[in-house]
Amino acid sequence: MEKRDYYEILGITKSADKAEIKKAFRKLAKLKHPDRNKSENADQEFKELQEAYEILSDENKRKAYDQYGHAGTQGFGGNAGYGGFNGQSGFEGYSDLGDIFSQFFGQDFGGFGFSGSQQRASNTRGADIEAVLRIDFEEAVFGKYKTISYKLKNKCQNCDGLGAESPKDVKTCDTCKGSGRVTNIQRTFLGTIQTASVCPTCSGSGRIITKACRKCSGDGRVDSEENFKIKIPPGIPDGVTLRFTGRGNAGKKGGTAGDLYLTIEVEPDKELERRGDDIYSTINIDVHTAVLGKEIEIRSVRGDMTLEIPSGTQPGKIFRLSGKAGPKFRGKGNGDHYVQVNVKVPEKLNRTQRKLWEELADNATKQKGIFG
Repeated sequence: MEKRDYYEILGITKSADKAEIKKAFRKLAKLKHPDRNKSENADQEFKELQEAYEILSDENKRKAYDQYGHAGTQGFGGNAGYGGFNGQSGFEGYSDLGDIFSQFFGQDFGGFGFSGSQQRASNTRGADIEAVLRIDFEEAVFGKYKTISYKLKNKCQNCDGLGAESPKDVKTCDTCKGSGRVTNIQRTFLGTIQTASVCPTCSGSGRIITKACRKCSGDGRVDSEENFKIKIPPGIPDGVTLRFTGRGNAGKKGGTAGDLYLTIEVEPDKELERRGDDIYSTINIDVHTAVLGKEIEIRSVRGDMTLEIPSGTQPGKIFRLSGKAGPKFRGKGNGDHYVQVNVKVPEKLNRTQRKLWEELADNATKQKGIFG
């Protein structure tokens, strides 16, 4: 099937800057996440969205895409990462998004500061809380325990969520007799019409508080700050949203608590790039190193390593260091580290250097094939 245009997927124009691209991605990621998108192609749509963001948020990949289309993103130029996640208890697998994380999902803390919440469908269920957790590159590669702090409404301990100073301070609503609903009967020329609605006196609770709790003023909840320790699994992708069931705001009058939705943002590394389980980097070498070969030091997620450059290495050559990336997100073992070589040609030569290159060129002409 032919791939869709990346700009079309994100709903942006070709003149969009990085901030606009990121904003569009984060907005669509919440809508397209398989936890919320119930279409048959939810997983594929979210993967497609992540692929578009990966390409357009990277300056080099975006240039290649703008010039050559999808063909410019193949090979070293880019590959889509993982899709979205959801689940209930731990990390079970990857391809079935409904089984992976049932603990988590997304909003904006800034650096762990609270930034908002929203009410889900239920009269008494507590509102969900959405937040963003930013982690650095190595924390995403190898995983780590992190403690987040956020503000929420917890059940009042003084009244146990009842909202009254004591159980004696609650009485049955006289209007609805405790049912929470009232029935209205209207006689029309068509006959008698009976309708039911939420009781206006008790707002559907079926009870009236005669003396409000002094701690929560009758709400049944109090403002609190929660410190919550979570485990970041090795290899977690950037932009994934995790859900923690019951970690949101407490419900009114003993209603169930909402959920905490936490979006993971991974800080990029200046030299290393993560694609799925693998690491990619680029190094520059001199012409003589490419021609003669040499052992050089490179940076990896596992520290400095020695890479052997064989003689006759061509520009753009990619070396694979098997198992030298971080732990695989799914399955056993480690990912691979891919290193692309750029041959740096000197822009200026002094007189001696120029003479040597001219002698080399003359010899190559006389003995064709030795140096070419």
